Amino acid sequence: MGNSTGAGSSATDVTPSATASSSRSATSAPTPTATSIPTATPTPTATPTATPESSSPPAPVGTALAALATLQIKGRAPKTGYDREGGFGNAWKDVDRNGCDTRNDVLARDLTEIAKSGPCKVMTGMLVSPYTGATIDFVRGQDTSALVQIDHLVALSNAWQTGAQQLTQAQREALANDPLNLMAVDGRSNMQKGDGDAATWLPAQKSIRCSYVARQVSVKSVYGLWVTQAEHDAIERILDTCPTQKAYPATISAR
Repeated sequence: MGNSTGAGSSATDVTPSATASSSRSATSAPTPTATSIPTATPTPTATPTATPESSSPPAPVGTALAALATLQIKGRAPKTGYDREGGFGNAWKDVDRNGCDTRNDVLARDLTEIAKSGPCKVMTGMLVSPYTGATIDFVRGQDTSALVQIDHLVALSNAWQTGAQQLTQAQREALANDPLNLMAVDGRSNMQKGDGDAATWLPAQKSIRCSYVARQVSVKSVYGLWVTQAEHDAIERILDTCPTQKAYPATISAR
C-alpha cells in the first residue's frame, strides 16, 4: 500500500577436506575435491524471493481502500475549457426534485437548530465545522452567509482535470449537486482548500480525515474520475490508518 536476501557458499564446507587431502600427500596429483569446488551447488538462499509473501493483501471489499485500488492513476489534464456554469450547470439545482435547491438541502442536513423561511430556505442555524471543530452561527445575509460555505469535496476544477471533461453535461451537473460530494464547512477552510486534492490540502481536524478522503474516493469511483500519483499516495497513507473505513454509495444518478 521487503525482500530478504541471503548469501551463502558451500565452498567453505569443502575447504577442510581439501586441506586434509593435501597434508597426506604433498607430491600427489591435485585432489579431486579441489576441482569439485566450482561445481558446488549454487547458493540456495539467493533463489527464494519473499515478494509474494510481503505484498499487501487486497483490501476488504466495500472499504475505501478497495475503492481506491480501482481508480486509474494519471496526471492532471489541462484546465483548458473549464467553466463552472458552462461545464457543471448553474448553482444550485434541485437534482433530487424535492422542491429545494441543493445548497439549502445541504444546510438543512449539516446545520442544527435551523430556522427556515418557507419549506426550503435556511435562514439561521448552527454549524460545527467538520474541518476545524469550530462552532459557527449561520445567519443568512450579504455579509454573513459566506461564513458557512458548501464545499465540493472533489473540487469541480479538480474533477474537470481528472476525467469530468469526458462526462455528459447531465453527469457533470449530477456531480456538482451530489450530496455525497457536498459538505457545509467554515468559509475560511473552504477558501484555503481552493481546488486542492488530498496531496495539497487536508482538514485541520485530523479526526475527519479518514471519512473525508473516503468520500473523495467514493465520488471519483462513482463518476469514473482518476487520481494523480501524489493524490493516490496521500489518500492511501490516511486510509492505512483506518483500513476498515467504508466507501460511500452513490446518492443520486445522472440522467
